Amino acid sequence: MTTTTLAAAAAARAQNVRQRADRPSQRRASQQPGARAAVRAPLSGIEVRAAGDTGGLLDFRGHASVYELGYDMWDYYGPYTEIVSAGAASESLARADLDVPFVLGHDQLRRMARTTTGTLFLTEDATGLHVHAPALDPEDHDVAYIAPKLRAGLIDEMSFAFRITSGQWSPDYTEYRINRLDIHRGDVAIVGYGANPHTVGAGLRDQAAPATSRARALLELAIAR
Repeated sequence: MTTTTLAAAAAARAQNVRQRADRPSQRRASQQPGARAAVRAPLSGIEVRAAGDTGGLLDFRGHASVYELGYDMWDYYGPYTEIVSAGAASESLARADLDVPFVLGHDQLRRMARTTTGTLFLTEDATGLHVHAPALDPEDHDVAYIAPKLRAGLIDEMSFAFRITSGQWSPDYTEYRINRLDIHRGDVAIVGYGANPHTVGAGLRDQAAPATSRARALLELAIAR
């Protein structure tokens, strides 16, 4: 992103956006007009290890977003910096009927866990939006597919799909801050590449799967790489 392009986009935005509380028009994560709007961020610290006697389930931890750190986004007018405020998801996460799946690539048919089934827990911490799926089934096709790729570092980013409910442009229209968001019926996802370069701290643990199982063999192969 060049300063000239950022300045030109901000100037056009200032002339055409009615008020600073208006959400970005055609918000997206790349310069391409058809790109998704979902914010994405890299994982780190992947590990696979035996821990206890829990039937071979896998434990996943990560962050789908980091708060208070800017990342590049685009709207109808061009580039801008976006920031998610600390606590932005608090109201949404407090819903008694919160329904959010943990998926691959934002594909709603590739679900590995879900808040409504008690297999996915979403919280806010000092870093951002924390994702915990403590009982992934290693025999599930999608889990078996992604586990060795995470361990090998071939896939290392997360994303979340959400709806902005409150935000505001900076006075110069170069930065948009998301103050409140709704993740109900959105998702948290493992993805390939993304826009937000700040998220850290994901982990995948093997919780004592039988040594003879196919999934265990895949995980042991990943460890050896």
